[in-house]
Amino acid sequence: MSEETPGFEEKPDVPADGTPEETEAAASADKAEGAAPAGDATDVALLAQLDQARKALEERTADLQRLQAEYQNYRRRVERDRVTVKEIAVASLLSDLLPVLDDVGRARDHGELVGGFKSVAESLETVVAKLGLQQFGKEGEPFDPTIHEALMHSYAPDVTETTCVAILQPGYRIGERTIRPARVAVAEPQPGAAPAKDDAKSSTDEESGAPEEG
Repeated sequence: MSEETPGFEEKPDVPADGTPEETEAAASADKAEGAAPAGDATDVALLAQLDQARKALEERTADLQRLQAEYQNYRRRVERDRVTVKEIAVASLLSDLLPVLDDVGRARDHGELVGGFKSVAESLETVVAKLGLQQFGKEGEPFDPTIHEALMHSYAPDVTETTCVAILQPGYRIGERTIRPARVAVAEPQPGAAPAKDDAKSSTDEESGAPEEG
């Protein structure tokens, strides 16, 4: 058992250039300086991840908007095609019924639309009207080659333009679609009618004593 030298105490090892307190403070400072760069690097990494997430969200949003627009366009095309197919089918059916409607019209004009035949004819006309069939063509209306088909031609002194003077067969349409043009007889103004009217006016002026221009 060793004997301790009286009057002497052991002291911790201390660097030659500072006290224990100074050494501890220096170590803490070194630790703080080492931790600061690590914290900055973490923030930068988080910001980079956030930026990537934001870009990914913007791309997905743009994709979703594009898909939604394409879907809306697809729905509009399908609806338009559906309406077109329906109109074509209805027009084809009604076109086959036009001769029957012509017979009904002739029977009505001759007073033969009576009894059970009248009831059936009126039911048929009601059904085709519900399907959108409209009859057109009236005497006295101006001739329009887009909706009229002229089968007869003549001149008349009492018209000022080419006019439908007789409806030989009525026209039919569905909405804006013409199924059959109205077949008509037309009359044009009588050639020389306008000069004749001027001559008649001159004769009337002379008889009334209108002064002559000198």
